[in-house]
Amino acid sequence: MKLGFLTAALPSNTLEQAAKWGAESGFQAIEIACWPLEKAARRYAGVTHIDVTTLDKTKAKEIRKMLDDYNLPISALAYYPNPLHPEADHRDTVISHLKKVIEAAALLEVSVVGTFVGKDKDKTVEQNLEDYAKVWPPIVKFAKEHGIKMGIENCPMLFSLDEWPGGNNLASTPAIWRKMWEIIPDDNFGLNLDPSHLILQMIDYERVIGEFSSKIFHVHAKDLHIDLEGLYNNGVLSQGMGWQVPRLPGLGDVDWAKFITALKSIGYDDVVSIEHEDRNYEGDEELVKRGFYLSRDVLIPLMN
Repeated sequence: MKLGFLTAALPSNTLEQAAKWGAESGFQAIEIACWPLEKAARRYAGVTHIDVTTLDKTKAKEIRKMLDDYNLPISALAYYPNPLHPEADHRDTVISHLKKVIEAAALLEVSVVGTFVGKDKDKTVEQNLEDYAKVWPPIVKFAKEHGIKMGIENCPMLFSLDEWPGGNNLASTPAIWRKMWEIIPDDNFGLNLDPSHLILQMIDYERVIGEFSSKIFHVHAKDLHIDLEGLYNNGVLSQGMGWQVPRLPGLGDVDWAKFITALKSIGYDDVVSIEHEDRNYEGDEELVKRGFYLSRDVLIPLMN
């Protein structure tokens, strides 16, 4: 396995600045944020380290050479919108950009695009699956035609009241994944597995790794702390409001030795990419980097 990092936590850096720092800091891969060039309301979204709308063969070759010089392969391109948004115009806009990210991955010879399935938070799971069955087959087919795997992150996207009550990403549980793959069984459609979201839902991440081994295309290293005082005050029916606290790997409730061992047991030999969303290590670039260093030092000994 290789340890990588997602560039979204370094929005003020150019891609080369992030790559140079990553290589000098002992990282072995880079996951590149590819949002549109516009301001996003969500934290760590709206970061553009490759503008996929202007990427061509020449620019892609230049990017690959620069990263090769730093010995830093791209593990995935990252764009996490809501392709099942209730507003049709919003859906069309984000799906159009997602296809540009897929095309960019092909130009850059990157095998994985990380994204969300999306969700209409006010519909049931069953109703969302009906929408998914219409919206997602053409996207997966488009990716397959370009030789790209779609790695769906398993985040429920339920952190704030504007995402209440159902969250903005359907692909959050084993039962839903089975349904998703029953509808779209294509072999280029799988997971970008993040154990932090399984902690929230009390889902056994070791069992998930065993059952869905063939569908794990990429892995996010993010942790989650369950605030027991917040849980006491708000209860489980609040669905995490007031008691789920995103943390860096090593500072939450994931047992990383067990998680990495489970990945080794299925023969996973690809990238584990640190996704930094820890409020205790943000506010300035040096603090963000301290967070990355902390998690690097937790994970590297386990991966060797």
